Amino acid sequence: MASKPGLLTDWPWKPLGNFKYAFLAPFVAHSIYSFATKEADDRSLFNFLVFPFMLLRLIHSQIWISYSRYRTAKLRIVDKNIEFEQVDRERDWDDTILAVALLYYLFSFTHPAIAKMPLWKLDGAILMFLLHVGPIEFLYYWFHRALHHHFLYSRYHSHHHSSIVTEPITSVIHPFAEDLAYVVLFAEPMVILNLTGTASILAFLGYIAIFDFVNYMGHCNFEFIPTWLFRVFPPLKYLLYTPSFHSLHHTQFKTNLSLFMPIYDYIYGTMDKSTDSLHQTSLEKKEDRPDVVHLTHLTTAESVYHLRLGFASVSSKPEKSRWYLKLMAPVTWWSMIITSFYGKTVISERNQFGELKVQSWAVPRFNVQYFSKWQRKAINGFIENAILEAESKGTKVLSLGLLNQSEELNQNGEIFIEKFPNLKLRVVDGSALAIAIVLNNVPQGTTQVLLRGKVTKVACAVASALCKRGIQVAADGDEYEKLQEATKYSENLIRLSGYEQKVWIVGEGLGDEEQSRADKGTVIIPFSSLPPTKVRDDCLYHHTPAMVIPASLENVDSCENWLPRRVMSASRVAGMVHALEGWSEHECGSTILDIAKVWEACLKHGFKPLTTPY
Repeated sequence: MASKPGLLTDWPWKPLGNFKYAFLAPFVAHSIYSFATKEADDRSLFNFLVFPFMLLRLIHSQIWISYSRYRTAKLRIVDKNIEFEQVDRERDWDDTILAVALLYYLFSFTHPAIAKMPLWKLDGAILMFLLHVGPIEFLYYWFHRALHHHFLYSRYHSHHHSSIVTEPITSVIHPFAEDLAYVVLFAEPMVILNLTGTASILAFLGYIAIFDFVNYMGHCNFEFIPTWLFRVFPPLKYLLYTPSFHSLHHTQFKTNLSLFMPIYDYIYGTMDKSTDSLHQTSLEKKEDRPDVVHLTHLTTAESVYHLRLGFASVSSKPEKSRWYLKLMAPVTWWSMIITSFYGKTVISERNQFGELKVQSWAVPRFNVQYFSKWQRKAINGFIENAILEAESKGTKVLSLGLLNQSEELNQNGEIFIEKFPNLKLRVVDGSALAIAIVLNNVPQGTTQVLLRGKVTKVACAVASALCKRGIQVAADGDEYEKLQEATKYSENLIRLSGYEQKVWIVGEGLGDEEQSRADKGTVIIPFSSLPPTKVRDDCLYHHTPAMVIPASLENVDSCENWLPRRVMSASRVAGMVHALEGWSEHECGSTILDIAKVWEACLKHGFKPLTTPY
């Protein structure tokens, strides 16, 4: 929002949310019906192509979003932070695309001659190019300067400049009134082509497509245009801007005001003096060498959209199924097939914690594949390669997240330590912290708990600690047998005789039927990396082991799986604390660090217990 919002700040369909596309429904239906029922000579190809073109623009935008996030996870021009506030502010980046589609429909309905517009006219395309590089660029420059005047800036343009660190979609984030002015300005070439009889479908649609590309390029925050282009053809520096050129406008505000052609900044003295040097240094930047790497993976089929590289607004909220993602089922399953053959982890996120550089790497495999025996060798290959790559970069700690640390897969990471005994980096599964979090979540005054689900080393340690506290732990079947040795055959380990316990400690494998037997108000505390399915609304479910991160942990603009904003899993937190404390031990296999020491270290570094249930 602008610092002093002016008139017509909000888009008219804002209250509708994602249902704003309902505005298009009658136009789309009419265009399809007309194209299907009219004779070939009476059909309006332009009108028919408006909706497919809008979809292509949305896909084009998403490609830029994902690719820029992939690139800026490695390095950036402006190395500052993007936080949740910016993601929320830029959530409605598609408003402009929807508005242009509506205007195209209205234009075609009010100008019957559009139906006769040819597919291509060379003279019209040349005229459109000349109109843009001439009057449009010139008019935009002065309009843009006017927007930086205090009155207009505070009421409108400051909304756009709230994003110091830009993403491609930042380019289209403006108040409604400001965007209307842009539409009027950039529609001039199309109006003139229509008046001169030189209009063509490809000229109209191509102008918008090229405009989108260059606009997104300027806001992508990574540099890729080589300097040799400007050496080979020096006039190009006046005709084409670069991402580093426009990044200076978002950090300096009063310089580099041109649209796509810097020539007017040169003429009117608003060219930033550091433009050339920033362009050079941005190209010469080296990738960060992370101190800590957190290794995660895809979970559900729809989790590809939840990754930071996916849909920004989706990844900024806890992972859950959304109705509009279900409409994309064919794309979802195709992406699952493609990632099944993709052979490399990807950097999905980069954070800064004081001097500590942290990255998250994602294994391109899903939960269902981790549970498949024939996939284990391939998945362990991903993890091994990630460990070796992190080792080569000088990484101090690699934490194994989610199922990357499962006992069935790799003995809680122990196979890698045995295979590479001379590793300098430490491999951490965060088990001590997970245990501490579970114990911290057990309500005071509890005298008996029920332990259900697959027994892991975390479950064994939790049961042992509870028994030592004098709290009875009820278990049954194989779970009871496995816990006997862990608890040293404690008298506080008892066989399950009913489901009257008000506190359940649960792992993977907890069924819906078993949950239905819980008393009303039962507190369910998971010790597993994957959460149990929430079946009971009258029970209190805790999150999987996690902690609230301190404000000093920067550049956090997406949620970790199903956890709330600015909350991270125990394994991810444990990796950072392990590096900060400089501990020399691995924490994997059967090894569990001192639980109290790990807990105190987390609190010391500003991490806080997560007490909010879901």
